[in-house]
Amino acid sequence: MRFSDIPGQQAVKQVLRQSVRRNHVAHAQLFRGAEGSAALTLALAYAAFLNCENRAEAADDSCGQCSSCQKIDKLVHPDLNFIVPVTTTKAVAKDAVSSKFAAEWRAFVLENPYQGLNDWMQAIGADNKQGSISKEESLQLLRLVSLKAFEAQFKIVVIWLPELMHSAAANAVLKLLEEPPPATVFLLVSYAPEQLLPTIISRVQPVVVRALAEEELTHWLRDEQKVPEAKARQLALLAEGNIGRALAAQSTATDDHDYFTLFAAWMRTCYGNKVSEMLEKSDEFQKLGRENQKEFLHYALTALRKVLLFGLDPQLVPHLPTAEQPFVQGFSRFVTPRNAGPLTQQLNDAHYHVERNANPRMVFVDTSLRLAELLRQA
Repeated sequence: MRFSDIPGQQAVKQVLRQSVRRNHVAHAQLFRGAEGSAALTLALAYAAFLNCENRAEAADDSCGQCSSCQKIDKLVHPDLNFIVPVTTTKAVAKDAVSSKFAAEWRAFVLENPYQGLNDWMQAIGADNKQGSISKEESLQLLRLVSLKAFEAQFKIVVIWLPELMHSAAANAVLKLLEEPPPATVFLLVSYAPEQLLPTIISRVQPVVVRALAEEELTHWLRDEQKVPEAKARQLALLAEGNIGRALAAQSTATDDHDYFTLFAAWMRTCYGNKVSEMLEKSDEFQKLGRENQKEFLHYALTALRKVLLFGLDPQLVPHLPTAEQPFVQGFSRFVTPRNAGPLTQQLNDAHYHVERNANPRMVFVDTSLRLAELLRQA
């Protein structure tokens, strides 16, 4: 994993690079971001950069060619270790610890490093069981760090989702952070850092991984994932800067729909209070299928937010696509702080009812009539 493989996050990458160049590598760092963010990928890219054998002084990335980089890229480097939440499965009936799921973890991360806990539980066949980092894991961890690095400058321990540590495991980690072994770097990757012990948080250097700007995610989807421009923009808006969510939406989509055109036409119909057109569009909405109906309503919510922000200050929407500008500019006069809350509530209610198998045609017509009334209250 290279820094260049990860979209955006330029400030974070620069801080990580500088820490290595200046020999100020903190022995424990907490990569904190939302599930689906680049937190894990940044930790892996940093691990590669730390132990790269050909890292030049002015280089901005690991070389990707040396033995260390190639092993880390395949997640088989002997000095790159992972502690992850696991549970008993059919394959591992007792004493479930991370090392017994090493092959599954490698396949999981190499397929898509932006997945979350539920995806991991499904990958190991956990059924409905809860994953955790058990107290048995703490014994494994203590044995692991007692050994010197095999071949790299640093022994690296990546703890994925440390918020799921059993109290015994958390205390063991805390002790290691208080008295760190030499040449050992702990990289904690957390999606809910507020659940960690305050004493652990006080002993790690935070690395805050923020959501991507819509434009950054659009370009990455288009250039790296080869998603068509219009679809990439749609996914970026739906995902609200979350890479994992964008990839999941791309993989689950059954058809390519132009949600912006549909949304714009729907809003014009509602504002004009054209009941006959509402009925026609309800048929179109019904044909989308339930998952696409939910996705469209989610898109409508994020699009409505963009319209409101543009009306407050166009500078709040700096990367508005040219094709969307006329509609957003015109529609922003009818979405104001006065009616934005009720409009949002109606779309949320529609999503709720569709998700619970209500008749989509009836939901669409009812929502359209309510939106028509609210849009005239701007």
